[in-house]
Amino acid sequence: MRKEEKIIVGISVGDLNGIGPEIIIKTYEDPRSLELSTPVIFASGKTMQFFKNHFQSKINFFNIDTPEKLVHGKVNVVNVWKEPVKIEFGKVDNKIGEYSIKSLEAATKSLKDGIIDVLVTAPINKHNIQSDKFNFPGHTDYLAKALNGKSLMFMVSEGLRVGLLTDHVPLKDASNSITEDLIIEKIATVTKSLRQDFGISKPKVAVLAINPHAGDNGVIGNEDDTVLKPTLEKIKATGHLVYGPYSADSFFGSNTYKNFDAIIASYHDQGLIPFKTIAFGQGVNYTAGLEKIRTSPDHGTAYEIAGKGIADESSMKHAIYAAIQIFRNREDYNYYGKNPLKKASR
Repeated sequence: MRKEEKIIVGISVGDLNGIGPEIIIKTYEDPRSLELSTPVIFASGKTMQFFKNHFQSKINFFNIDTPEKLVHGKVNVVNVWKEPVKIEFGKVDNKIGEYSIKSLEAATKSLKDGIIDVLVTAPINKHNIQSDKFNFPGHTDYLAKALNGKSLMFMVSEGLRVGLLTDHVPLKDASNSITEDLIIEKIATVTKSLRQDFGISKPKVAVLAINPHAGDNGVIGNEDDTVLKPTLEKIKATGHLVYGPYSADSFFGSNTYKNFDAIIASYHDQGLIPFKTIAFGQGVNYTAGLEKIRTSPDHGTAYEIAGKGIADESSMKHAIYAAIQIFRNREDYNYYGKNPLKKASR
């Protein structure tokens, strides 16, 4: 059955020298935002008060020492640390990176323990978070290990969903990383997510080619003919609605993407450049393939505008709304999947 209380949204603050705290504050300045969910920000009361004062916000924070003490109807702030933090907007600072990770780790623990229902992560800097204790290229890889899943970066917006076969892999290594097992795994993850997270019973998935013009019959590389095409045929034979490989250069400009529920790109920029061109500011980075739900805005730390009060919170709002909707969709999927007659009689 559906959760009766408001969904609890845990929020990690990201890089404190970036725009993360600003877009969090702007999102929850409107009291109506508390009608949909209960936010729990993992930072510290002192730190968030600094940002409140800096941006001359009227938001009211409710400080708690542990997430279990959250109060519905309040913008809760968990004191992950208590010492004052020196904020220097726009500066890459390893110490600030440590606070990013403290926030993320505390929020992830609460997600694993079921204290929060979903996790929304503000942008981090992939450089200043690196240390002997934390050696991940970003949120997605960290959460895959922390939550024991096979994660997939799934960029979603109204009318467009893009997944990746390879994500934070150097371009020179991307082609060699694409194997039959990887293709099968990623398509299975996308298909399952479309069903349980987005309520699409028979998803249609398009796959973009590895090489320009899908290799032009081997003239521009043979990976599409020897790896991608045979694997897609094998997947189709199991009854999945999977199509391609499509030449990526005209796929989006011709609006072909509108015929599919999701598109799987072979490498990072092949998928994210068109996605961000079409949906920037409205898009959400969703980590599919995990038992828990995590979303984030579709942009980075934006150091160049940090502290100026001009950051657009739209993508953060969409990330929160998406997490809530996916949580509800999963509830329905799990409930009606076990009780198909109830679905038929609705």
